[in-house]
Amino acid sequence: MIKKVYDGHIDYLQIMDENGEIDSEQMPPYLDDGKISEMYRWMSLTRAADTKAISLQRQGRAVTYGPSAGEEATQVGSAMALSPKDILVPNFRQHGSYFVRGLSLYDYFLYWKGYEDGMTAVKKINATPYIVPVATQLLHAVGLAFAQKYKNTGANVLTYVGDGGTSEGNFYEALNFAGVMKLPVVFVIENNQWAISTPRNRQSAATTLAQKAMAAGIAGVQVDGNDPLAVYKATRDALVNLKSAPTLIECVTYRMSFHTTSDDPTKYRQDAEVEEWSKKDPIKRVRAYLERRKLWNDSKQAEMDDQQSKLINDSVDKAEKFRPDPKSIFEHLYSFMPQILKEEEDAALGANFWQQGGQT
Repeated sequence: MIKKVYDGHIDYLQIMDENGEIDSEQMPPYLDDGKISEMYRWMSLTRAADTKAISLQRQGRAVTYGPSAGEEATQVGSAMALSPKDILVPNFRQHGSYFVRGLSLYDYFLYWKGYEDGMTAVKKINATPYIVPVATQLLHAVGLAFAQKYKNTGANVLTYVGDGGTSEGNFYEALNFAGVMKLPVVFVIENNQWAISTPRNRQSAATTLAQKAMAAGIAGVQVDGNDPLAVYKATRDALVNLKSAPTLIECVTYRMSFHTTSDDPTKYRQDAEVEEWSKKDPIKRVRAYLERRKLWNDSKQAEMDDQQSKLINDSVDKAEKFRPDPKSIFEHLYSFMPQILKEEEDAALGANFWQQGGQT
């Protein structure tokens, strides 16, 4: 005997196309022009801060950095769907998500200058710090989601992973645990087409990455990751449906820049590919929509650019005046400080380097 025991499919959602045109049948009433204007400002700020961070790194004023250019809609659209009590668990590229949640530009630049002090503020915005090891944050996310369910807090968890991270064991373990325990967690795959130099078509033979949800018994959907409206709606719907099952959202987007500032994408991808994806730029499409609605013009753009530039530059200036507490190098390593480490701390604190304020 042969009988069909499972039959599934994955839906694709797009509300705003690359020209800024709206599919009125998919447009939810809660996405008004005010909300779309807010999305545009957040995405623009994210792009501007990203550009500044790259410049600082190239000047030796920041550490190795992972740009987010081209992926702003995925980050801003999903983060804006959260409530204040929900928890954000990013990897190392969700700068826009952090800004929406309330991370200051000062803390952002402080962190990328190499100071962990920049991440202390995430406690206040219900987020975890930047996490660089690939896909490990997913296990943190399901652990947090399990805690929220156990304590009945009513809070949900939103976490991100790149397309490369979906090949990690941590990814499957996290999805499986979330599905079995029916945890209040939404997984967002930021599918930017390249895991460093490995293209999407070498990452998985699956038609979509969203269909990996099926194996875990959770909901899966694919959206246009350069459409902030679609990302917002998909995330909001997922948060509403968490009482029945977690959701995996694949956001199809593109990494317009390099993987990190130590990467050279010209070695493995064609300029024509980048040019084709640039036509789908999330910021350009939202601006086109707002201009057609007579809600935006060159004057407003110039005013916003000036305001954001001043905010960014002021934040950088403040971050560069920061001087770390030398004791922070030795703290938070052990439950109690071993004698050998105490001796090193005493030696460091007595050195002329620190007496001169950390200046050589």
